[in-house]
Amino acid sequence: MAPSHLKTFFLGLCLALVSQSAMAGIKVDKRIVSYKKTSGVGGNLNSVGSDTLNNLMTYWAEDFRKTYPNVNIQIEGKGSSTAPPALTEGTSQLGPMSRAMKKKEIEAFEKAHHYKPTRIGVALDSLGVFVNKDNPIQRLTIKEVDAIFSSTRKCGKREITQWGQVGLKGKFANRPVSLYGRNSASGTYGYFKKHALCKGDFKNSVKEQPGSASVVLGVTEDLAGIGYSGIGYKTSGVKAIALSKDGKEYYEPNYKNVLKGKYPLGRMLYIYVPLKPGQRMDKLTREFLRFVLSKEGQKIVVKDGYLPLTAKLVKAQLKNIK
Repeated sequence: MAPSHLKTFFLGLCLALVSQSAMAGIKVDKRIVSYKKTSGVGGNLNSVGSDTLNNLMTYWAEDFRKTYPNVNIQIEGKGSSTAPPALTEGTSQLGPMSRAMKKKEIEAFEKAHHYKPTRIGVALDSLGVFVNKDNPIQRLTIKEVDAIFSSTRKCGKREITQWGQVGLKGKFANRPVSLYGRNSASGTYGYFKKHALCKGDFKNSVKEQPGSASVVLGVTEDLAGIGYSGIGYKTSGVKAIALSKDGKEYYEPNYKNVLKGKYPLGRMLYIYVPLKPGQRMDKLTREFLRFVLSKEGQKIVVKDGYLPLTAKLVKAQLKNIK
């Protein structure tokens, strides 16, 4: 096995262990019902979209196939921006996205199909700002995050290029900040740009990575590194810092703070599907989504290091599955 493949393998192993450990205290809402098997479910499903949701989609598909062995689900996770065109062109039935579809993406789908795609919330996420585990920084404001990552600094703070500018002393004081991020196909890239950079532009010095695991690996190997990804990719080599909107109250990226809307980068994760108004969703797609929103499906969310929906949120999503 090549060295790069070995790195990816061991990172994935660490990710699984850390995610299970970090989320051990999170319980799935007892009011969410268990999945009930039905007859006549089989065939092929294609999923094209989010890298953030890639592992989660794989876990869901694997468990779903244990119930329905005649089902085959192909999953491709190169970024949320690949989901809308795949749904529009009819090359996938599932479009996982770590952000909401943009207006122009919905319009392109509607032009082709004469109706809008249906959005299903499937999990919660606290988009983490990660630093190396040996970096003493504990918290940042959104303005400081913008000043670190953005060339335009629309949040209103002067540029930050060294760790000393956010209060670090000793060997970190004059150490340049090393930036890691996603590429523009990523929904996480778009979400971070909108909510952490006040819709500004990234610096050219950001080392763009093809996936969230690569961002985390980069920060793990770089003492001065800082990057962002879904919390499900957190490993023992990094730590997710607390964030503040106003510099007064700082909030950890945990379940409680996401549910209360206090963590600045809390978000919903979605699966988009084509569903013509007045028609029933095809049985295979419907049952897969029902499984995702079941107690078993939400336990997989926790297993993968993400945050489960509440029973109230599940009920609201199930209304869109007909």
